[in-house]
Amino acid sequence: MDIKILVATHKNYWMPEDVVYLPLHVGREGKNDLGYVGDNTGDNISTKNSMYCELTGMYWAWKNLKCDYIGLCHYRRYFCFPSVSGNPDSRKENVFQKEKYEQLLKNNDIILPFKSKVSKKTVKEQYCASHYGRDLEVTRDVVGELYPEYIDSFDSFMSNRKMFFFNMFVMNKKLFDEYCTWLFAILFEVEKRTDISNYDTYQSRVYGFLSERLFNVWVAHKKLKAAYAMVENIEETNNHIYLHRLIRNLKYRVIEKLEELI
Repeated sequence: MDIKILVATHKNYWMPEDVVYLPLHVGREGKNDLGYVGDNTGDNISTKNSMYCELTGMYWAWKNLKCDYIGLCHYRRYFCFPSVSGNPDSRKENVFQKEKYEQLLKNNDIILPFKSKVSKKTVKEQYCASHYGRDLEVTRDVVGELYPEYIDSFDSFMSNRKMFFFNMFVMNKKLFDEYCTWLFAILFEVEKRTDISNYDTYQSRVYGFLSERLFNVWVAHKKLKAAYAMVENIEETNNHIYLHRLIRNLKYRVIEKLEELI
């Protein structure tokens, strides 16, 4: 399998040496060269990085990268084997390699992280509490206009209390291209209807925030056969926090398996 896993980064950092990983400097346009491939070549939206976050890297890959399978992770977060160690170096050794990706993709459409709870709120309530709710309403309007067959999936997801975070995945490149066509059609239209001139730096990342929710809508609607994997932050140095997250993730893994059997 020709697999490429984009490692979205904005700074020099440790990178896995396995052949599948492609360090990608997102928001490269106008920035110092880090020595990585930049998202500012060919057809690109690199200048929109402050609003679109890692999506500028996804757009670049959609338009310019050829491979059989493609995935996205972040310079601090990877799909990993679980580890009982809170040592960052130990976690680096547990980052998935090509062989594991091939094994999971053999009988599945997509590799996803386990879902996480959005506190005690629904997805919609959490978004509105953390960001500008009107942007979510505009997004729903656009989905209803461009892809009305997705509106039920959109509404259903917004009432959930768990979701996939981080925009992390691995899937067939043709499926990825289909997703990007859908996603960017929606986001570019939302951008036309949204005034973020008064947003601070954090809230200006609005299209990145919205994309995390839209990814969940798309996955649910497509009814894809998924393999689930743990995501670890290799930078975490607090053993208590790390072990708490490990136990939480393992608990979710057991719950997911039980739900499949019911």
